[in-house]
Amino acid sequence: MPQPSARTAGFTDSVIRRMTRVCLETGAVNLSQGFPDFDPPAALIETLKQAAGGTEHHYAITWGAQTFREALAAKQSRFMGIDLDPEQHIVVTCGSTEAMMAAMMTVVDPGDKVVVFSPFYENYGADAILSGAEPVYVPLDPHTDQFDPDQLDKAARGAKAIIVCNPSNPTGKVFTPQELQTIAQVAHRHDLFAITDEVYEHIVFPPHRHTYLATLPGMWDRTLTCGSLSKTYSITGWRLGYVIAPRHLTEITRKVHDFLTVGAPAPLQEAAVTALRFPPAYYQQLLATYNAKRDLLLDGLDRLGITHNTPQGAYYVLVDISGYGYQDDLEFCEDLAAKVGVGAVPGSSFFREPVNHLIRLHFAKRDETLHAALERLADMPTLRR
Repeated sequence: MPQPSARTAGFTDSVIRRMTRVCLETGAVNLSQGFPDFDPPAALIETLKQAAGGTEHHYAITWGAQTFREALAAKQSRFMGIDLDPEQHIVVTCGSTEAMMAAMMTVVDPGDKVVVFSPFYENYGADAILSGAEPVYVPLDPHTDQFDPDQLDKAARGAKAIIVCNPSNPTGKVFTPQELQTIAQVAHRHDLFAITDEVYEHIVFPPHRHTYLATLPGMWDRTLTCGSLSKTYSITGWRLGYVIAPRHLTEITRKVHDFLTVGAPAPLQEAAVTALRFPPAYYQQLLATYNAKRDLLLDGLDRLGITHNTPQGAYYVLVDISGYGYQDDLEFCEDLAAKVGVGAVPGSSFFREPVNHLIRLHFAKRDETLHAALERLADMPTLRR
């Protein structure tokens, strides 16, 4: 018999999604996979009903429905501070997962190297491998979440692209303008493309601020900005993402996207136009909501004596389990779900380095869900060996 693809041996299935299945099996409160358990905005649900009764049930334009691209261009132009053309600068994808894959295949050839900060969202290494590229990892300092510019410069030598997740999953790190400027300088020095994952752009906690790498001097022509509606509008199942880039790159991304998925769901694009036209007050309320949820979870963890980081953005928290006697963080998460009743993601799935003392929780849940999880986490000391 012929052998299956060798490249797939370089990564596992998604540990994040695997932990959701564990939660379903054990009845655990799912703080592992990052999706809300509350409804999208009511206005968005209403337009979805209208779209379902409309006529848009067949292929939209491959790179995105006209109305969707126009609304997205207007919204992102306002937040990014640059003039985006819906005809030239946008490719609508099936979620940011496809956006990242399409962006990678736009600029990377087999044998190329791609720089990835560690810890990282688990898809990035797999994206590089599936593209035939080699990921090269740059560690973030475990105490400060900062990178060493010299290490970054060394990793960038001979590379083709760099991936930047801002705000970061899993740490919640928000890259400062100074850090992004350093990344931009390295990109220019070594002639790199930049692929950014900015799905949490609107969940950045004061005093931190979000800066788009593509808006820095000289970076527009070499940056592919990947985003999604999933987190901002609580519609992770709609699978609506996008790539924003200059025309010489989007022309390629459109081809890649066409042969990956043809197009994103047409009726959902029509419905989502309503969300893209929300006023500034919506984004202010979104941030206030997640700020309160972050405080609820962190205060609860503090009361229980559970050590954790403090995220600057996104909606994830890393918890330190080094005092529990486990050598395997996946085993800890399985026991946490089965014996305590809370789902988490083992931190090792995000690190290139041998890190086994962290787990990731998230707080994109109703307050009552977070309270229930905290009540169960009071039993976490029973896992100590």
